[in-house]
Amino acid sequence: MRRFILTHIFLLVIGWISVQAQNTLTPMGNSLRDQYGNQIDPSRQPDNLADSTNTEIVSPPPKLYMWQVSGDLGNQTVIPVDTATLNFQNTNLVEGMEGHYNYLGNLGSPRLSRLFFERRAQEPTMFIEPFSSFYMRPDQVKFTNSNIPFTNLTYYKGGSKTNGEERFKSYFSVNVNKRLAFGFNIDYLYGRGYYMNQSTAHFNGGVFASYIGKRYQMHAVYNNFYLKMNENGGIADDQYITRPENMAEGKQSYPSTSIPVRLEGTSNRNHNFYVFLTHRYRLGFDRENIQIKDKVANALQPSAILADSVATDSLPPVPKDTIITKEFVPVTSLIHTLKVERSSHRFRANGEPNGLYDNTYYQTGFSNDTTVAFSVKNVLGIALLEGFNKYAKAGLTAYISHKFSRYDMMGDSLSRDARKQYTEQEVFVGGELAKREGKTLHYRVDGEVGILDKALGQFRVRGDADLNFRLWKDTVNLYVRGYVTNTLPSFYMRHYHSNHFYWDNENMDKEFRTRVEGELNINRWKTNLRVGIENVKNYTYFDQSALPAQYGGSIQVIDATLKQDFHVGIFHLDNEVTWQQSSNETILPLPKLSLYHNLYILTKLAKVLTVQLGADVRYFTEYSAPAYTPAIQQFNLQAADDQVKIGGYPIVNVYANLQLKRTRLFAMLYHANAGMGNRNYFLVPHYPINPRLLKIGVSWNFYD
Repeated sequence: MRRFILTHIFLLVIGWISVQAQNTLTPMGNSLRDQYGNQIDPSRQPDNLADSTNTEIVSPPPKLYMWQVSGDLGNQTVIPVDTATLNFQNTNLVEGMEGHYNYLGNLGSPRLSRLFFERRAQEPTMFIEPFSSFYMRPDQVKFTNSNIPFTNLTYYKGGSKTNGEERFKSYFSVNVNKRLAFGFNIDYLYGRGYYMNQSTAHFNGGVFASYIGKRYQMHAVYNNFYLKMNENGGIADDQYITRPENMAEGKQSYPSTSIPVRLEGTSNRNHNFYVFLTHRYRLGFDRENIQIKDKVANALQPSAILADSVATDSLPPVPKDTIITKEFVPVTSLIHTLKVERSSHRFRANGEPNGLYDNTYYQTGFSNDTTVAFSVKNVLGIALLEGFNKYAKAGLTAYISHKFSRYDMMGDSLSRDARKQYTEQEVFVGGELAKREGKTLHYRVDGEVGILDKALGQFRVRGDADLNFRLWKDTVNLYVRGYVTNTLPSFYMRHYHSNHFYWDNENMDKEFRTRVEGELNINRWKTNLRVGIENVKNYTYFDQSALPAQYGGSIQVIDATLKQDFHVGIFHLDNEVTWQQSSNETILPLPKLSLYHNLYILTKLAKVLTVQLGADVRYFTEYSAPAYTPAIQQFNLQAADDQVKIGGYPIVNVYANLQLKRTRLFAMLYHANAGMGNRNYFLVPHYPINPRLLKIGVSWNFYD
């Protein structure tokens, strides 16, 4: 906690110094694209936006935009600034905005999406990926450009000081000039836990910078994550929740903190940091633009011109001005991206009961498992840019990437003090064809193939396109996405050594995946329909013994999601229905239906206070959901002698969400229906979600 406070004070001091340096800056543009969707280059702004130390600017209106960059080539994508009024109360839920994720019940605990199409690759390691509600990949970092300093402070709190949860987030960005900006973010999370031995404590501190010049452009990020979590293995008997009257004391209900759990003195620790840099140098030419404008200042007023011209029935000629400006037109970009990352994982357990694990490889009664992954990845590319002349309808990029990875872990179980290291190298060559400008049609196709070491035989081809057109008084968007990949399972699916889990699967086959997905969006009707199908051969998973396994055949998953919102006056009903089907429920279990409904009133009071009052519900059908194994921090198929079903239980939240100018706040009664119905409120077998509790949150935006 002391380190967190000192770091925050240090970064705030740096930010204050930068604010003082920016007091003489002029306003920036507020978008990377114009109203037609065309790219806007900040370096092409008019000369009257140049720096001026002689002009005093008094409280300029805030203008800012945010964007993210892709992980390999550093392509920019504009995103909305996080100032949305609706559903602020859901932004800190581990289950996600619409409740798609299974998780262990406590804030910051591992999670896994029930929707197969939302599951991601195990990057950077299988130990970090389950913390996707907290860990932020480089392509998720938000860069900001603004005419005045921008700060956001957000605080969430739920429950009491004994077993409640808290989270504090801060984001600060400032421009040094119209091209160079930098900032920092801090994220601190502490979940005490409503069940014993379940606490979480996560901390992330990071800095970022961007430079968007006429020729040179750069984005840099440093992030440092500490993820600490105590493990309780789930409650000892589900009947403490579902059938409390059957337990020894025969009570109608039990306080959550008094329910016995399966593990004590057990914890997982993850530490990750990365340095990310993507930059490019653009080659091009200067083009002259000629504009002819009227000399309005010296011309007669319209009324005077009309009076003097009645007799002749003609108007005198208006003098013209010829204005010649020069514009830089980029033709080619030279691209370099660097990412250095280190992830360490430690599992500790004291006083392990006999018979808890099938195997013990190092010592009996306690565990101290460690592993470290280190990687360096470089990408070099050259791009022929879109739009430098009328024939350049799309951009074309070629690149080569090299990744060096080193993994350190426990050695042979017969020599307990030994460590073992694995090194791997991957070299891919690839290319991208993309059309990003314009307002009607956009598309992108990129592919890469491995040519060296572990990359041999691997390939990835991805593509997406969108068509946007007017239909009567509405805008219709059609999207098509798909990919074909043939890739090795992640390193830790092939190798891992620990006290109770030990495997070296050197001969694992490559996973072959194909996916096709289409989406229809109609803004006026508030309708969004998405349909997709995926085929996976050699699907890799954790089996009933929590060991990596592959299914040699093919598994198909079909998915369809409909979002349909309705409103009459101030009354709104937002709906999301997802249906999915797995061809092999034994290997890849999925719920058939997943539902989200949100009924609320949306209005304004005194024209300045936006009020959203309502209740939402999350529901999914019963299925044999993956279990969770603390010793490897992974979700796996349920053991043969411990089969349970979860689902069939609605989770209802009642909330009030308010926004006054730049301040948002909410109050939520989370799990308002606790104790009702079948009480089967588990999202992971033997891990109940929190009981009914009050959650609050507030977010401030500052522009000064």
